[in-house]
Amino acid sequence: MTRARVRIRVGLWWARRALRALRRRWGGEARGGAGRTAWTRGRVPAALAVLTAGAAAFHSLVPGAVLGLGSLLESFLPWLGLAVPPLLVAALVRRSALALVALALPSAVWLALFHDALSPRGEDAADAARTALLTAVQHNASDENRDPAATARALAAVGPDIVALQELTPAALPAYGEALAREYPHHAVAGTVGLWSRHPLTGTRPLDIRPADLGPDWNRGLRTAVRTPHGDIAVHVVHLPSVRVRATGFDTAWRDESAALLGEELRAEELARVIVLGDFNGALDDRGLEPVLTGVDSTGREAADGFSFSWPTAFPVARIDHVMARGAAVTRLWTLPATGSDHLPVAARIALPAA
Repeated sequence: MTRARVRIRVGLWWARRALRALRRRWGGEARGGAGRTAWTRGRVPAALAVLTAGAAAFHSLVPGAVLGLGSLLESFLPWLGLAVPPLLVAALVRRSALALVALALPSAVWLALFHDALSPRGEDAADAARTALLTAVQHNASDENRDPAATARALAAVGPDIVALQELTPAALPAYGEALAREYPHHAVAGTVGLWSRHPLTGTRPLDIRPADLGPDWNRGLRTAVRTPHGDIAVHVVHLPSVRVRATGFDTAWRDESAALLGEELRAEELARVIVLGDFNGALDDRGLEPVLTGVDSTGREAADGFSFSWPTAFPVARIDHVMARGAAVTRLWTLPATGSDHLPVAARIALPAA
């Protein structure tokens, strides 16, 4: 039995106990007003609780063709939990046993989906069985960053083995290179994305993840192999197109097309161990990233410290910057302090099996 099922069973057990207590407390009340009891009052908050639970549990069924609602919901799925407190207040004010019982549904679903984010996080015990640990930092450094050198120094202070950057500009690139050169003498840049490494790079080439409607100057993908003491590891650095809120709704077409192309690249990758770093402009629950997720076997979801939201810096509401792996395991993932970007950097510890 999975941990999620155990938590749901425990939640339902407490719900049954609460139900019996409510029957004893409110079940015997005399009918009043319009003849309503604790079991007929509060139908609106009860219905909203059921709708919230349904949206969370069956988000993949919400149509994406209608205003892009599916991807929009999935981008901010954890925030559905905020519906529970006001509905709880409404249930208590109305003295509605019906609404209180209904609230067990969204609570149980939310805990089943996101209980890992509430668990204390440390290094995975499985690390001891691995041959090596590699630390990676992923950061959309922003093309409006006023102090790229300070940003680079802040990332290097974590001591990663590799640093992946997006939104590199010709004007800022020398500053990043100079600040990182001593600790990271090996680097590769393709368009606006780049990778700095402690170890030599080989087989570097651009990744063709450009949507058909965009011009040839759009270049946001890089593939290389990091030659570590523990064997070669393919590294893909990407920056998928932004999603747009238009009059027609939440537009993810370019992002989804780019994700599909990246998925093809991952399927074609010959090295057994692969790390993917980038700004995906989408959360892990977003259906648009499915082609990418099928090409990896470790997304960092269960290894994250809390939700590790990375965007926007002022008030992070979603993690759209990711570190994923295939043939390796992301054993810890966390965000770093803000730099001069509108994204928070994301760091990850990756356990490498023997080559």
